[in-house]
Amino acid sequence: MTRFSRHVSVALAATALAVTVTACNPPADKAKTEAKTEEAAKDSGPQIAGLPTEKDKVSYMIGMQMGKSLEQVKDEVDVDVIAKAIKSSLAGEKLLMDEKQAQQIAETFGQKMQAKQIAKMMADAKTNKEQGEKFLAENAKKPGVKTTPSGLQYQVITEGTGPKPKDSDVVRVHYKGTLLDGKTFDSSYDRGTPATFPLAGVIPGWREGLALMPVGSKYKLWIPSSIAYGEAGTQGGPIGPNATLVFEVELLEIVKPEAK
Repeated sequence: MTRFSRHVSVALAATALAVTVTACNPPADKAKTEAKTEEAAKDSGPQIAGLPTEKDKVSYMIGMQMGKSLEQVKDEVDVDVIAKAIKSSLAGEKLLMDEKQAQQIAETFGQKMQAKQIAKMMADAKTNKEQGEKFLAENAKKPGVKTTPSGLQYQVITEGTGPKPKDSDVVRVHYKGTLLDGKTFDSSYDRGTPATFPLAGVIPGWREGLALMPVGSKYKLWIPSSIAYGEAGTQGGPIGPNATLVFEVELLEIVKPEAK
């Protein structure tokens, strides 16, 4: 089975498991269990418009989970047919396909979706690379923007007076990362706390950029994909293939190693 079809199967299995796992635990005390069952039956939980009964709420909850697990294939499936298969299966009716046929269809569908994802990734990589190169060429002409041999571009917003970090150092920074369209994909400001990490553990563009910054500085960095996340981007994440990244970075301190 392909990774994609396994993903769908596992997601659905997880939904079923979450619902049934409690029923698999043997009761420690029959009387207490019956009392809890009666109490639970009386307590129908929060009042939700359109879902008057506990059965309605549980059914809707399961539907939400299934919908979320199938979100990435929503344009490839017919919800009415899915509901028909569920009803027939739960009713013990004769199904329109057997397990072997279902497996074959899952394999073929997984291969189709994988090919579709690869094609999209390749198209996005081409578009992002072209847009990034055009942007950086224009950005390099702006006052105050400097370009290094690697292609990193930076602009000094505030120049600090402290030491500059080395690759072996641990740094404490505040930062905001955006794509060229201005969309924020990561921000320590939004989290309300600075980030601390070894400089050797970040992307090359960050290592180079921070090595230019004395402690107390705030720089703006434009990082081409070749020294960011490259053709892969962050798979399943917000950074696409060949994406050029923009960061505002404050170097707060070089963290001293703890005394042993």
